[in-house]
Amino acid sequence: MCLLTLFRPGQAIYHSGVNRLLNPATRTLLVAALAAVFAAASQAQSSSTSTPAPAPDASAQGAQSGQRPAEPANGTYISSDPLAGVRYDNKWDVSVGLASGHIHAGPNLREGADLGGLDVSGSYWLTKRLGVEASGRAYLGTSGTTPAAAGPPYNESGVFVAQYMFLAGPEFLGPHNKHVALIGHALVGGAYGDFNKEIGRAGSTTGPTGVAAFYDNQVALGGAFGGHIDLNRSPRWVFRITPDALLTGYDGTSLYPHTQWNFGISVGVEYKFKKKR
Repeated sequence: MCLLTLFRPGQAIYHSGVNRLLNPATRTLLVAALAAVFAAASQAQSSSTSTPAPAPDASAQGAQSGQRPAEPANGTYISSDPLAGVRYDNKWDVSVGLASGHIHAGPNLREGADLGGLDVSGSYWLTKRLGVEASGRAYLGTSGTTPAAAGPPYNESGVFVAQYMFLAGPEFLGPHNKHVALIGHALVGGAYGDFNKEIGRAGSTTGPTGVAAFYDNQVALGGAFGGHIDLNRSPRWVFRITPDALLTGYDGTSLYPHTQWNFGISVGVEYKFKKKR
């Protein structure tokens, strides 16, 4: 498959791959992500712009007035910064998040499938800014079929579909401070599509030329191009938001090549291991 074929959007994307990106599950994750980013930005602004006025010296006032300074009833309050130890000098990190993604289970299906699942990723940092990331993602859900397959005698509507992605590639630490960091990545690997688990039980044929018009089960090109928005909660624990453009290159037959670009997002936590570079 040539590069031009891989990056030519398929017909199904013009029908619903773009218009239906923001499904209810994805909208919920986006709202949560934006709220977390706004809260972190507000915290960073308030901590950097507000400087507390120095407290008057009680002992000096007591000496001037001839009175003994009063002892604090409950001890002395000492403020601490939970993000003071954020350094970005860890060698390893791992993250786990709930994922949402959109796919088309067949080359000519008008409606896509909104899937949910899990995103597990790990990174090894070669320098402070350059690292290597590996990611495993599972997206599970149901998909509609063609009108011919949805009715009797097949009744194949709302059938199970799944997509598993195994990716790796470089990542780059962009703008960052103790509150937030932006990390870009370009991950490439394989995608396994499980499309025919519930197709063909009533005698229907499978594949793009079958009644349901689904792809055959197959391994294909996969990719994720985007990055992470990391909101530091401590030197080791991070709240992570990962928006990506997901690439798959499923091929129904030689007559139905189809490259998909879809939106995916995951929200979860990251842990940075203590070992430093």
